[in-house]
Amino acid sequence: QVQLVESGGGLVQAGGSLRLSCAASGSIFSINAMGWYRQAPGKQRELVATITSGGSTNYADSVKGRFTISRDNAKNTVYLQMDSLKPEDTAVYYCRVDWRRGSLFISWGQGTQVTVSS
Repeated sequence: QVQLVESGGGLVQAGGSLRLSCAASGSIFSINAMGWYRQAPGKQRELVATITSGGSTNYADSVKGRFTISRDNAKNTVYLQMDSLKPEDTAVYYCRVDWRRGSLFISWGQGTQVTVSS
């Protein structure tokens, strides 16, 4: 089993910053991509940002230039630095980790609430 522990959500005013962390632990042989998704009330879960094991990144257009994804492979941890936050960024943020132990598996974090007030 793989456990993902997220932290760093909270309430912030528009224009502010937050940093999310997601640490993976368990019987992981290797981690491939890591990423962040979000789900606002009444909406489908959407991709925010992903990062490959080699460090290549991909961002949703809505967060480009404001959010930065990074990872620490030694700690099996992925981060999301969120700057210039807007009220429309309000959502539950979930981390996702694609990992291998023979086969490829996908694990999701429990979610962390991010609320941006105007």
